[in-house]
Amino acid sequence: MREMSQSDYIKDIAKYGLENDQEKLLSALNEFIDYSKKSKKTNFAIQLQSILKESIREQKISTLTKVGTESYFNRIEDRETGDLILEKLTSDYKLENIIADNNVSQNLNHFIEEHHKSDVLKKFGLPIANKLLLHGPSGCGKTLASYVVAGELKKMMVVVNLGAIVSSKLGETSKNLSKIFRKAASEDCIIFIDEFDSLGKIRDYSQDHGEMKRVVNTILQLFDYLPQSSIVIAATNQKEMLDDALLRRFDFSIGFNLPTEKEIKQLISLTLKNGNFTFDNKTKANALIKKSLGLSYFSIQKTLVTAIKRSLFAIENPELTLNAKINTSIWENLIETEKKSMNI
Repeated sequence: MREMSQSDYIKDIAKYGLENDQEKLLSALNEFIDYSKKSKKTNFAIQLQSILKESIREQKISTLTKVGTESYFNRIEDRETGDLILEKLTSDYKLENIIADNNVSQNLNHFIEEHHKSDVLKKFGLPIANKLLLHGPSGCGKTLASYVVAGELKKMMVVVNLGAIVSSKLGETSKNLSKIFRKAASEDCIIFIDEFDSLGKIRDYSQDHGEMKRVVNTILQLFDYLPQSSIVIAATNQKEMLDDALLRRFDFSIGFNLPTEKEIKQLISLTLKNGNFTFDNKTKANALIKKSLGLSYFSIQKTLVTAIKRSLFAIENPELTLNAKINTSIWENLIETEKKSMNI
């Protein structure tokens, strides 16, 4: 029997799909998922599995459903959580893709290691860290760190729509949180909540302190009953806004800082690693690295990439160019503009 190639699987899937042969289609899809895993296309396989799982679930509840049955409640839950999720994604990012200080890198590595070696921890009855708080200035790598965790652990990540979860209606925010945790935990994935401090600002909606306390208590309960194979990652620019009881529930609390001169150099090296672009003036580029101090990783990379594009467009026939020089004067102007816009 000859070995199947990717194109063979795709042809089978197309054939059975057009013939509406559900049994053979599902079999071909599952074989293709296994093939993708063996071919080290893990993220693609995870996405296919998610699509397949969601499709099967929808088919089960597409017919008339008896009120009170499990299918009935699944149907309601799917409809109600649709607006609460911004997106589901997988990631190819690894630890080497993030530039950060040693504390950040080491703690991310320790957190990831606990999940890679969960069998060892279970054997000795030790808990697995699954609640991660990322805090620090905007643009310093918190969201990227969540992608790194998802990529290293090969888990689907559910990005929460915090705007839809927080409600002015009494008790509605707690209900929304419960829905999203229940759904995400059942899919054994990562829940990512950005701007986590917003959950402590419900008083802005003219609600009393009691409602804010109820939301915090709900989060504490959800944290306590979160399966250890599932993960919640919360990110905030304002750690001081969070309730002390909430802070204590996180297994890891990792602080992100603005880049040092050394880290800016590492960021530039990572950005230019393909070797297609070099600076037209290395001495001036080194001076601009010092001038970039005070900006975030995001701002520095944004100005550098913009400078690369503008330098490339200034060349005649850029589509024929294999290597190009980055105009450091353009980059300098962009850095100055960025610092002015941020009052630095």
